[in-house]
Amino acid sequence: MNAKIVVIGCMLLLPCVAGAASVDVQRGRYLVKIGGCNDCHTAGYVTSGGSVPEAQWLTGQAVGFKGSWGISYPANLRLLVRAMSEEQWIHQVGQPALPPMPWFSLREMSEIDRRAMYRYLWSLGPAGSPAPAYVAPGAAAPTPYILFVPQQDERQAGRQVPAFKR
Repeated sequence: MNAKIVVIGCMLLLPCVAGAASVDVQRGRYLVKIGGCNDCHTAGYVTSGGSVPEAQWLTGQAVGFKGSWGISYPANLRLLVRAMSEEQWIHQVGQPALPPMPWFSLREMSEIDRRAMYRYLWSLGPAGSPAPAYVAPGAAAPTPYILFVPQQDERQAGRQVPAFKR
């Protein structure tokens, strides 16, 4: 008799648990979109105006960002979440990372939002290949890169840039 009650209770509870998971996944998708994660972690996202199919999202890319730190690459987040537990993700995503990763924004996110992002990434399933390894300053670049260093046109060198006004 008790086993029947447990089974019936689980059957009644299952849609609620599945619904909560679905809400987390949708919240994570929303956070990924508004947080600009695709801008770097999805090849072609910015140049296509965000029209890359979701099946290709967050698989990283082989175009690096070069600056005084060396060359960093946007990770394949779909593979990254497969290599760590949800708890590891929660603690790692707000830790300092190489530029231009805005890790400080993730640090300010609530744990609930970080969990939602993890669950969304997990729901996408593994795809793509790992991003190239970090390249130390002065080493040869194995791939194309974006020079992430402020530039100044010679004509602007002597001028002051006006302050932003609203």
